[in-house]
Amino acid sequence: MKKTMILLAGAFTALVSACGGSAQKASDAADSVTATVYMGTKTIRLDSVKATWIRDNAHDKRMPVSLFDGKAVQTADSLGLGEGIPSSVSTFLVETGGKRILFDTGMGAADSQLLEGLKAAGTTPEKVDYLYLTHFHGDHIGGMMKGDTVVFPNAQVYASKMEYDAWMKMEEEKKAQVVKTMDAYKDRLHLFEFGDVLPGQVLTLKAVGHTPGHTVYQAGRLLVIGDLVHGAALQMADPSICASYDMDKNEAVASRIRILDYVRKGGFTMAGMHLPMPAFK
Repeated sequence: MKKTMILLAGAFTALVSACGGSAQKASDAADSVTATVYMGTKTIRLDSVKATWIRDNAHDKRMPVSLFDGKAVQTADSLGLGEGIPSSVSTFLVETGGKRILFDTGMGAADSQLLEGLKAAGTTPEKVDYLYLTHFHGDHIGGMMKGDTVVFPNAQVYASKMEYDAWMKMEEEKKAQVVKTMDAYKDRLHLFEFGDVLPGQVLTLKAVGHTPGHTVYQAGRLLVIGDLVHGAALQMADPSICASYDMDKNEAVASRIRILDYVRKGGFTMAGMHLPMPAFK
């Protein structure tokens, strides 16, 4: 993949401002943050945390407005987004404390870009130390397997116990991919409770609703939000709007409002699996 490197001066100011941070905070932080963009990846540094966004989708991705509940149409029309909401299928490689942590693994489709993105970030699946899973939907765990073979042979896998237990109780057809994948990694699978701190000093935060055990992860000033937001242009304007993928819409709305407020108050940078590219905000 041809790489085009662009240094973004001052980009972090806009990112922090978007999350409710002050201009002064953004200015101070910009001195310690370097952002480098490649085709399909973007790397930022937040203090001791190095985070790389990896685009998994091979083609432009927009969420159809029909994916969201009724009031989304009016909001989309007012924003000029009737043709779809800019989105992505993304994963994030975090390097901290000498360890490589991959948050989710994308679709694992024939044209998925995860492996190419890891290569652009200077690593390989064999060098990934940990997989931290936000939830068990196929566009988040699909890249863990290639056929019947594990893709990350040396990675320890972490997921919320609430997520695992809920999926194991679902009907066979719905949980087939989850069971196959978790069984393949069973000797390295670790289930945590919300609030646990994982290797790399990563805090696990409860963000249920999209799925029964959906997890947000905090690594320093980075917040990996998983599928808290599917259509940022809509849901940042109105967090009460839900996508049809949200299993418990009331819980999803409550989690979205709470976590977005946490972001604003803490001045975090969000890394979202369906935020528009590049998927930091």
